Amino acid sequence: MSNQVRTRFAPSPTGFMHLGGLRTALYGYLFAKKNNGKFILRIEDTDQERFVEGATEVIYDTLRGCGMDWDEGPDVGGDYGPYIQSERKATYLPYAKQLVESGHAYYCFCTKCELDERRAAAEARGEVFKYDKHCLKLSKEEVQAKLDAGTPYVIRQNAPTTGETSYDDLVFGHMTFPNDTLDDMILIKQDGMPTYNFANVIDDHLMGITHVMRGLEYISSTPKYNLLYDAFGWEIPQYIHMAPVMRDATHKLSKRDGDAYYSDYVEKGYLTEALINYLALVGWNPGNDREFFTMDELVEAFSVDRLSKSPGIFDVDKLTWFNAEYIRKLSPEKYLELATPWFDQALAGKGIDYKRLAELMQTRTEVFNRVPDMVRFLGELPAYDVEMFTNKKAKTNPEVAKAALEMLRPVIEGIEDWTETTIHDVLMAKIAESGMKNATALWPLRIAISGQMSTPGGAIEIAWLLGKDECLRRMDDGLAKLSC
Repeated sequence: MSNQVRTRFAPSPTGFMHLGGLRTALYGYLFAKKNNGKFILRIEDTDQERFVEGATEVIYDTLRGCGMDWDEGPDVGGDYGPYIQSERKATYLPYAKQLVESGHAYYCFCTKCELDERRAAAEARGEVFKYDKHCLKLSKEEVQAKLDAGTPYVIRQNAPTTGETSYDDLVFGHMTFPNDTLDDMILIKQDGMPTYNFANVIDDHLMGITHVMRGLEYISSTPKYNLLYDAFGWEIPQYIHMAPVMRDATHKLSKRDGDAYYSDYVEKGYLTEALINYLALVGWNPGNDREFFTMDELVEAFSVDRLSKSPGIFDVDKLTWFNAEYIRKLSPEKYLELATPWFDQALAGKGIDYKRLAELMQTRTEVFNRVPDMVRFLGELPAYDVEMFTNKKAKTNPEVAKAALEMLRPVIEGIEDWTETTIHDVLMAKIAESGMKNATALWPLRIAISGQMSTPGGAIEIAWLLGKDECLRRMDDGLAKLSC
C-alpha cells in the first residue's frame, strides 16, 4: 500500500447532499490535506434504482462550493479511473469468480419467493433471518448445469460461522465481532452489478486508499470487508468510523423537518463558510476554545484523535450565531450583493435605497431568509395597534404621541434638502426647542412611519429611506389613528 495518505469520499448520487455526508467529505479532505495526501472523489452508483438524474452534478457543485477540491475523480481524472462505479462494472465479476474458486464465495440461485418464505419462517420462530448457505451445498456439476441453463444467480460471500474477526479503528479502538453474527452478503447482484459492500472493497484496494473514513453505520459490516481483503491477500486499510450528526440526543436530521441537507441551509441564506466552520466542530474539537477557522486553518488544526465517539449534535441556534458572525465580517459590498435578492422579495419596485438599507441591516442579519420580513414595512406600512405608541422608557402614550407627531409633521413637510443629515439637524433643533426629550418625540415618529417596535435604524434613517411624501402620508395615518 502507498505510503502517501489517500482518502476517498464515495457518495451515491441519490439526491441532495446530507449534512452527515458533507461532514464525512470534510473530515476526509482535512485528513488528507493535513498529511500531504490525496483526496479522491468516487461516485458509487451501483444501485441504479436509487439513482437520481442530476445528483452527480449536485455532489460536484456542493463540494466545490464548500472549498473541497478533489485530487482525483470522475471529472478531473487520475491514475485509478474510471471513478464512477457503473463505468467499472467489468472490473468486479472476475474478482468475485476468484473468490468462488478459492471457496470464499459461491453462486446462489435462490429465488426471491424462496428467500421470502425462509425469512417469514425465521421470523415466526422469533429469529433474525440470515441466509442459510443453502446453495453452498450444491456440487460443482449442479452449479455448472444451472449456469449453462441461464438460471439467474447472485454471488454470495462465504462467511465463517465460527471464531471471531477483529480490527482496530482509529476512533473506536479494538473491535471484535463473533463470526456467527455475519451473514453471507451478496457480492454480485442478478443484474451483474456489484453491491456496495463488494465494490467498495475492490475499489478501495485498486485505488490505493490508505484510510477509509465513513459513518458509524458501517462499523459492523467492516469484519465482512476485512474477510474479503484477507481472501485476496490484500493489505487492510486503516479505518476511521465517525459518529452520526444528530438533531438532538434522540433524533436524526430529517428531510421532512428541512434540516438534513446542505441545500436546505443555503436556500435559507446561511453562508457556506459559516456552515463548514460549524459542521467541522460537530463531532471534532481543536483541543482549545477556538471556534472560528478558515478551511486552511481547519487543515492545520485537524487531528483524528480529537474526533468524538458520541453523536455530534447539530444545533441550528449555534449555526445561526456562527452565521451572524460571518455576515458581520463581510465587506459592505459583499453584504449588499448577497442581500439584494432578499430585499427584492419584499421591496422590488418600491424605490428604496438598497445601499443604505444594507448598511443598516448588516449587523442585524443572522440568516438572510429573515431579511424580507425585517424590511417589508418599508414597502408597505403594516397594520399596527395604537398601543404601540406607549413606551414607558421613552415616556410616551397615545396622547403624548399625538402631540409629538403634530409638532414634527410641519417641520418634516418644510424640509427641502431631503438628506439624513438635514432631517436629523432640523428635527433635533425642533425637539430641543419644544423641551421634549428626544426619545419622547422620536418613538412616536418611528411607530407612525414603520408600524414596528424594532427596525433597522431609527426614525430618521427610516424617514430618509421612505422619502418625504411617503413619510408624511404615514404620519397622517398615525395621527388619524391617534385622533379616533
